This record gives sequence, C-alpha cells and structure tokens, in this order.
Amino acid sequence: MSSSSTGIYLAIAGAAVLAAAGGAAFWYASQKNAGSPGTADQLVTVNATTCAPNAITVPGGRRSFEIVNASDRPIEWEILDGVMVVAERENIAPGFRATLEVQLQPGDYAITCGLLSNPRGTLTVTASDEASAAASEVTLRKFLGPLSEYRVYLVMQGNAAVKSAEALREAIAAGDLDAARAAWRQARLPYRRIEPLAYRFSDLEERIDPRAAYLEKREQDPAFTGYHRLEYGLFAQDSTDGLLPVADALVADLKELAQRLKQAPLDPGLLIEMPGESALQMAQAQVPEGENLYAGNDLQDFGASLEGIGKLAGLLRQVVAGVDPALDKVIDQDLQAVDARLAALRDRGFAGYGDVPRPEREQLSADLNRLSETLRKLQPAIGIN
Repeated sequence: MSSSSTGIYLAIAGAAVLAAAGGAAFWYASQKNAGSPGTADQLVTVNATTCAPNAITVPGGRRSFEIVNASDRPIEWEILDGVMVVAERENIAPGFRATLEVQLQPGDYAITCGLLSNPRGTLTVTASDEASAAASEVTLRKFLGPLSEYRVYLVMQGNAAVKSAEALREAIAAGDLDAARAAWRQARLPYRRIEPLAYRFSDLEERIDPRAAYLEKREQDPAFTGYHRLEYGLFAQDSTDGLLPVADALVADLKELAQRLKQAPLDPGLLIEMPGESALQMAQAQVPEGENLYAGNDLQDFGASLEGIGKLAGLLRQVVAGVDPALDKVIDQDLQAVDARLAALRDRGFAGYGDVPRPEREQLSADLNRLSETLRKLQPAIGIN
C-alpha cells in the first residue's frame, strides 16, 4: 500500500474516532444538567422490565428523583395521577441518568418503568408540613385573567389540531403522497403548541404521539400509532398504503383531546410550572437527537413548541412584571435568544434535522436550559407553588 493510501486510511479512522468521541461528549453535556449522582431524594434504576424500587414512599412537598437507565433502550419515566401525567423525564439514553424535581401533594400515584408495555410501579406521597404550606400559598385572584386566556388558547389550538388532522386524513384517503407529507408537517404544529398540557393525558398521549423507541417491537409494534406512525409510512416507507385507519384514529383521539382541554382543571401552580418544564424537556429530551426521525422537520416543530412556551410565559409575565421587573426582562431576553437561534438554523435550509451539526444542537439545548432556569424563578418571585 502506498504512503498516500495509508495516510488516507489513517485520516478516515481518525475522523471516525473524533466523531464517536464528539457524540459521546454531546450526550454527556445534554444529560449532565440533570444532576449529579446522590443529590436526589430518591434513586430509581430502570432496567429492561421494571424499576427498582418498584414501590416508593416520600413525604409531600418538592421532591427530586434521580432516574438511571440500566436498560439497552432510551426510556421515559413518568409520575401518573390516574391518566394524568404529573411530571416526566423522557429520552434518557442507556447508561445515563436524569433528575426530576416536582411538587407533590399527598396521595397515591403510578410510575412508568421503561417500555410502555412494562408493569407500572407505585409512588405513595404522605402528608407533611411542607405540602400543607405549599397548598395554602396558592391564591387565584391574580391568576384569573391568565388562566382564562390560556383556556381560550387551548380551545383554539385543540380545534386547529383536529382540523389539520382531518386535512391529513383527506390527503391520505386520496393517496396523494406529496399532499399528505405537507399536511403531516402542518398537522404537528397545533399539537406542539399545546403539548405542555396535552402530554399530561397519558392515555391519549400514548395513542397520539408514541415513539417507536419506547415500544417493544418498535415500528412493528401494534401500539405504534398516531403522528409518528403516519410519519413512518409517509416518509420512511414512501407510501399512503394502510395509513387511513391510523389517520382516522388520530382524528378521533384529537377530538377527544380537544374536549378534555375545554374541561381540564387549571390552577396557578400548573400554569407556572408548565413553561419551564417544557423548555427543559426540549433541551434534554428533544433537541439532542430529535423526535421526527423520518420527516426530519424538527426545527419547525421546535418553533411551534416555543410559541406554546412563549404563550404561557407571556401570561405569567403579566403577573410577575409588577413584582420583579428584572426577572420579567430576563425572561423576554431568554425567549428571544432561543427564537433567534431557531430562526438562524431554519434560515440555513438543512435538508433534515439529521444534518444539523452537533455543536449547533448543543447551543440550542444550552439556550433552552437557560430559559428553563429563568422560568423556574417565577415560582419564588410570585409566591405560588
């Protein structure tokens, strides 16, 4: 072999090593903000079939859970009150950990343990002085306007989600692949705007937006339904064949979601928690690897998600502006920074999210983490749990 050929092979090998190292470093950076080992109130280890411990008891109040993924698949970990998601961490990579902080009132909850088909565990929250004090701090008067305005926003976007899904179904029924792909991209946007509340209906979310990675048989799993099943057919299989029943089911589920959004209980504590939690979910679980693996239009989806976060933050800024003007200003600056970053990435015209360089994703993730940290300062500034 000539010296020039040897040099080429060495260069290729070196590039592969650097790429692997860069990927590992990026995953570490994206997960390390979740917390250091041993700092949480409760350690939960999730393996292939269950979580340990499978039954947890903690006192009420603000509690932290360190979730370690000991399986060979990415996982999500949720706390459920009936079908409602109280809090979650998703897309935790194998071998990594994430920390979840949540305000808990006394009661009995369920916890998910890896794959959606795995048996659920239990979380018992006992009475405590901290939980009683937190409950007594909530006052409704200053939140009546924001709560009412957000209800209107939920209704409008819920109806828009139904209409856009119906347009998608019509394109699929006509067998028009190009029209169906365009309709799918548009159909995602209203859902992403209301996802901070919509994802908390766990039974609907598992039908509307499940990811193949969380299912035992991945794309071949019968539970692979909703948006991503349609995305897989339209963009990976390049066909509308067999998708009409999936589209019908999505329309039906979104109609049910729209009805629930009209009646869902809203309170100041939930309103103040949602924008920061949503920004953190984007930073840690969505931006690093993306969610629309077949269509690759994640930047468009992220823009819609930021609109939803911005709507919530704007309502809360009405309350905080008179209490902490400096915090109000920082929230505005951080929102603008994320929006500018997304706009710059979209303007570069990437063919798909897979083409967005790792350093660019890391910068976007850092901006969202900073926004989340700023939004979490709303609670002590306003005095609402």
